[in-house]
Amino acid sequence: MISCPIGEIPGQPNYHYQSAQLKQTKKLFPEYKEIYFEVQQNNLRRLDKSWQRWLIPDKTGKRFGRPRFKKSGKLRSLSFSRVNHPKAAVKFDGKHIIISRFGSISVIVHRPIPDGFTIKTATITKKADGYYVSFSLEDKSVPSLIPTDNIKTAVGVDVGLKEFLTTNTGETVSVPNFYRKAQSNLARKQRKVSRKKIGSNNWKKAQNTIARLHQKVARQRENFHYKTAHKLVKKYDLIAVEDLNIRGLARNTKLSKSIYDVAWGEFIIKLNAVAVKRGIHVSRGEWPFAPTSS
Repeated sequence: MISCPIGEIPGQPNYHYQSAQLKQTKKLFPEYKEIYFEVQQNNLRRLDKSWQRWLIPDKTGKRFGRPRFKKSGKLRSLSFSRVNHPKAAVKFDGKHIIISRFGSISVIVHRPIPDGFTIKTATITKKADGYYVSFSLEDKSVPSLIPTDNIKTAVGVDVGLKEFLTTNTGETVSVPNFYRKAQSNLARKQRKVSRKKIGSNNWKKAQNTIARLHQKVARQRENFHYKTAHKLVKKYDLIAVEDLNIRGLARNTKLSKSIYDVAWGEFIIKLNAVAVKRGIHVSRGEWPFAPTSS
């Protein structure tokens, strides 16, 4: 840890003040010169947003938790605010990522950039099995509203822990319990990590093995969510989903692990995304004849 006096700090060291001080910061800490300027600015924006969400209540009077200090190695992503700009540090030609300090890097493209969309930002993330880059896109066209005249079939969906979901017609989808099934394997690998010297190469390899297992569970859950969403969207024109206070339900310590394992919130987000692509309506709220599951 390197410390150095930086003088008086204003009452509110917000983003604008800290961004203006970046040049002075690079003089005090020369290693900061190796970090892209826009990456540092984006980190300051994220930090300022976190503090604002903690200090200033939202419209409902709710405040978010206090920002926590991230240890070295915990911050695994860096964001670039410009892509394919003449002065941008990152460029994408459809097959390669060109970073000014690293050169051209071939990538496996998950899906092509849609016609008419402009790449605005890029985020490079380090995961257990390698590096990923994700783009945010801009489409200036105004989407048309999904018509309601063609609604012929509708269904009410209730999510639960005994069954992942139950429809008003009596159809059910079982809970896959991906995390529960991986728990014994995960515990065994965590015991191995505890016997390694912290910071050693063997410790890092064991940590990566655990991270890969968590990643596998997350991808199994994501795949299950998408398959379930597609099945519903193919059969119905309108899907009504109960609006749940998931965070409140997860406060129950006995059920929190099971609630986070099924990830209802993530499923509803994916269901909305799939429904929009297929022109199907999704409604969140009470469904008068939906069954109740636990």
